[in-house]
Amino acid sequence: MGRDFAEQFPTARNWFDRAERAVGYDLASVCFHGPETELLKTENAQPGIFLVSWVAFQLLKEQAPALPFHAAAGLSLGEFTALTAAGTMDFEDGLRIVRQRGRFMQEACEKTQGGMAAIVGLDEAATRAVCERAGVALANLNCPGQLVISGETDKIAQACELATAAGARRALPLPVAGAYHSPLMASAQPRLAAELQLLPLRPPAITVLSNVTAQPHDGPATIRSRLVEQVTASVRWEASMRYLLAQGVNRFVELGPGTALSGFIKRIDKNAQMLNIGDLASLNTTVAALAA
Repeated sequence: MGRDFAEQFPTARNWFDRAERAVGYDLASVCFHGPETELLKTENAQPGIFLVSWVAFQLLKEQAPALPFHAAAGLSLGEFTALTAAGTMDFEDGLRIVRQRGRFMQEACEKTQGGMAAIVGLDEAATRAVCERAGVALANLNCPGQLVISGETDKIAQACELATAAGARRALPLPVAGAYHSPLMASAQPRLAAELQLLPLRPPAITVLSNVTAQPHDGPATIRSRLVEQVTASVRWEASMRYLLAQGVNRFVELGPGTALSGFIKRIDKNAQMLNIGDLASLNTTVAALAA
């Protein structure tokens, strides 16, 4: 991921070089070449996604310099990218704290036997009832009809059976390393909190939505608390997007690998304009759409 950005744009290559200096290893090579087993490790995946998303943001600003942006949000680790885009932290600090977060969460995964599953076609109340019966957590409230649960592996299997019996169209275990956004990640929290206390933070220059509250962040102290809480809390993505829609935001640009967030927005509000930048082709398409 991100390879064609670096091959095409000196600006992008410079950001990848800065990332290597910041984290002390060739993160760009892992992003570009893998192997997949290395890229999928949480300690590499989190800074890798942060980096490629940041490069996509910088290229968008370079290609469309007159484009204003009024708000930012990111799902899970993407919240760090959103805060960095809003000037709350410097790029290098953002990348380093995301790498630490990934390492702490990777170690939490290795200490526990956890997993996640997507529940499709069941509403929030019914899914919460399933979670309570199975002893798992509701991890992501992504969009209508698409929720994610998280917990111990055997309990996730039971929850999938319960969800299907309750009327879910699908209950699919996800290929992830652990039970993110559940109490099984709690061991990562004090370590992340200690790192965040050392991190200089500024108030965001634009609205940035908190995953935990689905409301705008305010000052540095609250940002630190929310980012720690986020590790085990539910990601309230649908509520975050509905907040922005209610504020009059009707055009969204997804930055980074994949288009999952674009799909969520379309299910939240089919009238919203959704663009994405994850590679060179989508960058060109988005810049052309914005200029039309």
